[in-house]
Amino acid sequence: MIPFNMPTVSVAATVLNERDDIDSLVESLMRQTLAPAEVIIVDGGSTDGTWERLEAARAKYSTLVPIRDESCSLKSCPGPIARGRNVGIAAASSDVVACVDAGCTYHPDWLANLTAPIFAGDSEYSVGGSYIDAANSTVWDVASAPFFGVKLNPDAATKSCTARSMAFRKELWRRVGGFPETVFLGEDTVFDSKVRKLVTPAFAERAKAAYQPRHSFRSALRQMVSYSVTDGVLGGRSARLWRNVARCLVEILAALALIYSPIPLLCVLSLEIYFAFRLDWRDLRKAGFKTSLRTLPARLVFSLLVPWVVAWHQTLGSITKKNRPNRQNFA
Repeated sequence: MIPFNMPTVSVAATVLNERDDIDSLVESLMRQTLAPAEVIIVDGGSTDGTWERLEAARAKYSTLVPIRDESCSLKSCPGPIARGRNVGIAAASSDVVACVDAGCTYHPDWLANLTAPIFAGDSEYSVGGSYIDAANSTVWDVASAPFFGVKLNPDAATKSCTARSMAFRKELWRRVGGFPETVFLGEDTVFDSKVRKLVTPAFAERAKAAYQPRHSFRSALRQMVSYSVTDGVLGGRSARLWRNVARCLVEILAALALIYSPIPLLCVLSLEIYFAFRLDWRDLRKAGFKTSLRTLPARLVFSLLVPWVVAWHQTLGSITKKNRPNRQNFA
């Protein structure tokens, strides 16, 4: 029961084949100091036991509202994640809705901190960001984090948007037409760009999602490929594309210049080291991230690959106009 004088907010998520993460997601949302009026989780047709776990959790938590909607899949919609979010938000009874994702857990004060700017009247839209949970991170989670806009410190300042942690008034969601169901990945980025044309977002402190991607080298690289292809399909982030193309060309020229002098290559390597660590070097040094002889080289290797992956696959996406679906979509 929600106290009479407390503001009400609904939480919405969409999932597909997330059996390993669904219980921790639900439990963290049920422990919020600002208890959500309801937690709506839309299942797009899971075949791995996710739906059965949601049904079991519904018997335990009266505010959990699982919805099974198989139209929220690639079989029925080009943007299944966006559709799942829209289905959940449309079903919400509250004027304010917060979005979350599977693969994340949430501190008990997360919802109160995220929605505070909205209830204070500072903005109709609040973003919290996400951070890597040090206790459950892999070397490649840490290596790839800054290239996906993920922080290593829950208290680090961020202005990036992610549907892992965002809240808005439902009327604002209606005004921008909801999440774009023609977009396979990056639906939260497109939604954010539309919203920012209408309102200035609030950047909530201590409202980050604790993200647990559990990346291997291959899965981190595969995610970068998927995002790059999607950027090409959408025709977005052209400045980012050309920056990465320029980095590739400079690296090639520096390698060719080796027949004359190693200095250009050493200069390029120094710059690449800077690019790899500039965003979060202080946080990376913390013992909680187990900085070791493996972690630092892994970050540098991933950073060196980024311009090549982005340049090639974003260009490929702009030509083919075909996305790279996640494995869950074929399970």
